[in-house]
Amino acid sequence: MQRNTAIEHLADNFWNIRGDFKISHVINIGTHMSLVRRPDGTFILLDSYELDDSAQEELMALTYGGSLIKAVLNVHPFHTIHCKFINEMLPHARLIGTRRHHQQMPDLEWDPALIEDSATQQEFSDIFDFSIPAGVDFIPEDESVHVSSVMVKHRESGIIHVDDTLMFLNLPSLVDKLLPGPRLRFHPKLADGLEKRAGAADDFVAWAKSLASDWQDAKMVCAAHNGIFRLNGETFADAMEEALDHVSDTLDKHRKKYG
Repeated sequence: MQRNTAIEHLADNFWNIRGDFKISHVINIGTHMSLVRRPDGTFILLDSYELDDSAQEELMALTYGGSLIKAVLNVHPFHTIHCKFINEMLPHARLIGTRRHHQQMPDLEWDPALIEDSATQQEFSDIFDFSIPAGVDFIPEDESVHVSSVMVKHRESGIIHVDDTLMFLNLPSLVDKLLPGPRLRFHPKLADGLEKRAGAADDFVAWAKSLASDWQDAKMVCAAHNGIFRLNGETFADAMEEALDHVSDTLDKHRKKYG
């Protein structure tokens, strides 16, 4: 079982649960899931994570033994390894994922609804806004490319929950050239994730700018890797503009190659 799990109460109805995920068993870039309480007192989990005993006890105490958790929304197609644990811990809850979750773990009790579908997102639109990046492959053939995901904004708190698409890492300078530093950044494999067609780079930029405007009231970003980006003294639009500037060369190279 995973260790070093921490539950942080970020807003009245929002908790972020952080745990370990190590690259090559050495560099801990972390991972997470979030717990959100709906107005009727029931709960939704965003993503899956294998809790240690202490965190599991705390989660169960918050949710009346887990019975108040009605659904688990797995929003990144390549975050799959902890789904079995959550399904076994909460067998009554709707286990919702992407089509890749169904393909990779067919033995789990998946709800037929897919989180990338607008109809599924509409079921949870009373408390969440959803967004999927344009111009990138949602489930690429190269399984090392984790650029796309379903981003979720909890409207009441202004907290964004995101896996990989946006990252917040504070890594040693030795690896900082390969992975983002202590700022909000797009996934380092954006070049590989962009669709191999003309206009994909511009579609991605248009999506990012639209998201920055639509979610301008965001107060913080809970990123799977590797922490919580608190928007103190800047806006989400500012952070997104800086993230776009950081990948401008990548986008230009794509335009030159594909048009």
